[in-house]
Parts: sequence; structure tokens; C-alpha cells
Amino acid sequence: MKRTLTTLALILSAPAAFAQEMTVTKAGELAGQIGAAETFTGTAYVAPVFSPNMNDVSAGHVTFLPGARSAWHTHPAGQQLGVTSGTGWTQERGGTCYIIEAGDVVWCPPGVEHWHGATDKTAMSHYAIQASVDGSAVEWGPLVTDEEYHDH
Repeated sequence: MKRTLTTLALILSAPAAFAQEMTVTKAGELAGQIGAAETFTGTAYVAPVFSPNMNDVSAGHVTFLPGARSAWHTHPAGQQLGVTSGTGWTQERGGTCYIIEAGDVVWCPPGVEHWHGATDKTAMSHYAIQASVDGSAVEWGPLVTDEEYHDH
């Protein structure tokens, strides 16, 4: 899975890499933060993976404590998730709620409204990689209600 994420990141960032020097960012140099209450229910810790100079590609390592989840949202260029630990759920609006576990990779197509997060009993962490279109990588919608979260 790490190979897939690394390959994807290299492909997406290759044009920006020409004529520049290699940069090494040490663990902990990019400070994370608790996800905003407007975009997450429960406790989710979001740590950037790439520095802001990655042009139109962003990535975060997100850790959801039990019961935590993102709000409904879409990505104009889609989103790749790579689960690194724990067990979680992800769902398209009106679709099947999938169990996701360490090692699983999820592709959310462009414009598809979805959410992802921990189960009600287990934490879950994943890498989230997305490209920007016209300067935007995500369009946030309403919070996932408790009924939507538990009704699957």
C-alpha cells in the first residue's frame, strides 16, 4: 500500500519536481491539528503529509477516534484513501457503507458525495490524497448525522 501511495504521489507531483532540489521533511515538522467541528464529528486529528509547495496535490494522515467521521463532502478530482490502521467505515450518499481496514485502498471518484471515519467502537487512520481543481480540493457538505452514521 505504501508503494501505491508513494507512486501516486510521485506521478501527481512529477511536473513540480523538475529543476528543483530534493527536500526532506522530518517527521513532526508539519504540525497537525484537530479537525474542525464544521467538517468532522468527534475527534479527528489531521496531519499534513506534503508541504504546501506541492502545487495542486495535497495529502493528510487522518486519525479518527471511535465514533469520529468526516462530514459529507466531494472532491473535484477525486480522492484516494489508504487505510494505515484500525477499522472504519466509508459510504457514498445513498450507497453501501463499506468496512475499511488497514491495508485497504479506497477510490472516491470526482464529485461523488461521501464520508469516511472510524467505527463506533474502533479508531481508524488513513492517508487521504487529493488534487485541486481551480484551487479547491474539497467541497464540504453537512455533518453526517448520528442516524446516517448508525444506519447501515
